[in-house]
Amino acid sequence: MTQTSASLYSRLRRWLAPLALLAAAALQPAVAQQQPQFQAINPPIATDSGNKIEVIEFFSYGCPHCADFNPLIHAWASRLGPDVTFKKVPITFGRPAWTNVAKLYYALETTGDLAKLDEAVFKAIHEQRVNLFDPRTAEEWVGKQGADGKKFAEAFASFGVNSKMSRAEQIARAYKVDGVPMVVVDGRYVVKGEAFKDVLRNADLLIEKIRAERAGKKK
Repeated sequence: MTQTSASLYSRLRRWLAPLALLAAAALQPAVAQQQPQFQAINPPIATDSGNKIEVIEFFSYGCPHCADFNPLIHAWASRLGPDVTFKKVPITFGRPAWTNVAKLYYALETTGDLAKLDEAVFKAIHEQRVNLFDPRTAEEWVGKQGADGKKFAEAFASFGVNSKMSRAEQIARAYKVDGVPMVVVDGRYVVKGEAFKDVLRNADLLIEKIRAERAGKKK
């Protein structure tokens, strides 16, 4: 290599080195985004969904953050594959008011009115300031929404709803729920994220991770 060539080579290295560093820095966030944020549950908790990947959202109608999250997670859940099951578990944290709206959730589920009124319950509580924490007010409100208020009241006080409440409390204790909304995947991961969209993206990544693990075991 001549002196001139060596000088050119040295200059090229000086020019290209910063570009290489910039390219590496630009790639790092993209790689990091592919790594889900989560808290591992140890030991994992057995799910009720058989061979399906189970996703649970712990929530309360009394939680304003859950109200904001609700339309997002329902839209997300509607796109889940057939190998994934999604369910919601209402949380009380021992609060009488939250206990009543948890029973409201299961009563609507029992009467078949949940899909129609789920989002309306959040709006009634957080936007319209309807006191659905009171069972009598809740019964009247359900009737005004075109559902059967009497049927709702019977379900609200039923053994079936109380049994579901007991089961929900057991699940909440098992997962050590300390805040809502909280999303859990397959009894193994509490999903983390800075914003709701991050939580849902990380849930997707965890579902793909579990799918890959299961596919690997079948080989």
